[in-house]
Amino acid sequence: MVKYKKVLLKLSGESLTGESRQGIDPEILIRFANEVKSVADLGVELGLVIGGGNIFRGLKGVDRGFDRVKGDYMGMLATVINGLAMQSALEGLGIKSRLLTAIRMEPVGQGYSRHLVNEAFRNQEVIIFSAGTGNPFFTTDTAAALRAVEMDADLLIKGTRVDGIYSADPEKVADARKFDEITYDEAYSRGLKIMDLTAFTLCSENNLKMCVFDINRPGNLKRIILGERIGTLVKN
Repeated sequence: MVKYKKVLLKLSGESLTGESRQGIDPEILIRFANEVKSVADLGVELGLVIGGGNIFRGLKGVDRGFDRVKGDYMGMLATVINGLAMQSALEGLGIKSRLLTAIRMEPVGQGYSRHLVNEAFRNQEVIIFSAGTGNPFFTTDTAAALRAVEMDADLLIKGTRVDGIYSADPEKVADARKFDEITYDEAYSRGLKIMDLTAFTLCSENNLKMCVFDINRPGNLKRIILGERIGTLVKN
């Protein structure tokens, strides 16, 4: 039985990179596309938000002299590139998908609207939300939370390289404790860096559950959809 019938998956742009730590590794892209396919094949209504940090990150650009607004727009365009790559990979696997952009740029993708979201789900298409929120000063974490709320998702799923949320960075602190479940209030009071504060608040205020898990372990995404306790569940 499928536990979550409508979900949004958030991936970082860096998750698409290989050893070079930049660009898109085709093998990793196809592996993630297969993970998405395993969920789409269950009939789940699935949205995707992919960051653009593997190509350009606005805040890092500011440190190098870029104007913040222009840097953020460059980052938004990077997410469109990643979205197109994922769309191509999914279609190569026989999965119908639709790329929606928060900044209008036909014929690359359709401009975002809730009407098109509902239409895509009726057509059993995976939706790829790109170009962030369309506004500077907002991260793709915030875009993921916003799109998840707008599509009335049952769960926001954030794929990371660790298997959940810890009391400290498990890659640096050997005795860091993993949380199987945690409330938004407790995560905030502990100062845990799960998402940026805007995204975090959006999820909490709209009572949207979030799961943070290891995206690099094959089958994890499907296990979450089926109700298996994977990673860390965050809720009110």
